[in-house]
Amino acid sequence: MTDPRTGATPAPQAFPAGDATGGTAAREPSTAELVRQATEQMSRLVRDELALAEAEMTQKGKKAGVGAGLLGGGGVVALYGVAALLTAIVLALAEAMPAWLATLIVAVVLFAVAAVLALLGRKQVKQATPPVPKEAVRSLKTDIDEVKERAQR
Repeated sequence: MTDPRTGATPAPQAFPAGDATGGTAAREPSTAELVRQATEQMSRLVRDELALAEAEMTQKGKKAGVGAGLLGGGGVVALYGVAALLTAIVLALAEAMPAWLATLIVAVVLFAVAAVLALLGRKQVKQATPPVPKEAVRSLKTDIDEVKERAQR
């Protein structure tokens, strides 16, 4: 509008600071507030990651449990199969000799195989004891010595 007294157009007024609605400008957050927000976000992120890891491990644990059960079931069925096979061997030998002698021969062979397996297993267990991770302990001692050496410099 023009001023009726002078006939001039007034100069435009400056807009107040703020948003388009005429409010005041949002203040910048302080460094302390930014650090607090970052800390909260990191904490939330870590909690969420742990929850995800827990859910994943629970799912994998369930699958591993089912798999172990199936393996155990397969082992039991295989054991019955071996028993049937041994019975067939005894019956086949019984055609050529008395049944008691055929059964005795199969039993002696089985005990001999069991003894060999037990001796091999015992040897393996002796090699594995004591259950100390020797390489890891050696590496840890090396690391400790290195840290001590650098601390003395």
